[in-house]
Amino acid sequence: MHRHALTYRSFGKPLETLHMETAEVPPKGEGKLRVKMLCAPVNPSDLIPISGAYSHRIMLPAVAGYEGVGRVIDAPKQYASLIGKRVLPLRSEGTWQTVLDCDAALAIPVPKFIPDAVAARAYINPLAALTMLGNWPVEGKRVLLSGAGSNCADYLGAWAYQHGAREVVGIYRSESRVARLEQLGIKPVSIQDASKISYVARESDIVFDALGGPIAAKILQLMAPGTSFIAYGLLTGQAIQLDSKPCAHYKRFHLRDSLARMSAEAWQQKFLTVWELLTQFEMPDYQVFPGQEWRQAVESALRPTSQKVLLDLSTLGR
Repeated sequence: MHRHALTYRSFGKPLETLHMETAEVPPKGEGKLRVKMLCAPVNPSDLIPISGAYSHRIMLPAVAGYEGVGRVIDAPKQYASLIGKRVLPLRSEGTWQTVLDCDAALAIPVPKFIPDAVAARAYINPLAALTMLGNWPVEGKRVLLSGAGSNCADYLGAWAYQHGAREVVGIYRSESRVARLEQLGIKPVSIQDASKISYVARESDIVFDALGGPIAAKILQLMAPGTSFIAYGLLTGQAIQLDSKPCAHYKRFHLRDSLARMSAEAWQQKFLTVWELLTQFEMPDYQVFPGQEWRQAVESALRPTSQKVLLDLSTLGR
């Protein structure tokens, strides 16, 4: 059996470093499920590591992609009931490939009522948002989101209200995001409106920052003592550089750090909550690209104004 995999052997711009490689599927390891991938999203969290932003923790060559949904085609005896079922093959190899092996205890079964397009996007952003809201309670607080309109910020904003937030404000980069933010109850502020950003920064109790760069640095410097600033993304591709020590408590959040401490049982339980929340959440529209058109998919995902992107991996190798 052959597999097709979007692989990068050096760090750089995704369209320059990613290549579709074909190779024999190696023998399946003990305790592993073999999964034939159906589809996977193309997120900033998939593309930023290719640039080298987290090069210290990535071994090259690497297959791109952190999430997606597939169907089990082979399994150890005790997991034989999963054969033919859909799973999220997470915390394993890159998901932008046609066949992959994952730890059977960590594969997440997908309920029948969850469509492929929802299942494929059920990991990084929903779980990150849920974990952050658990780590930094927002009840009674004014919440500020940068990079509003991104998937993770959407979840943070909508679910912050469920967790008792008093107000949620979102700094957006594209006017195309405004209607969606208003629909979710997130008060939109343009990234171009410097005076409004300064005002909301001073008034916010907790900031979840997806941008990094100068805007994040400005917000952090303006926040009041006793407030919290959570850095979880680098959509600008730039680190936060400060002139002086901020008054707010600064914390970095990486989902992988939380997962490293989580048992397989707790991991499975988390997704029972995620599935329930996603059934109540209307996901934004998305574009589907056949696997052969992965370049167009990546180009589209790199545009802040575009719809969310899904890569149909089932079309490869037919």
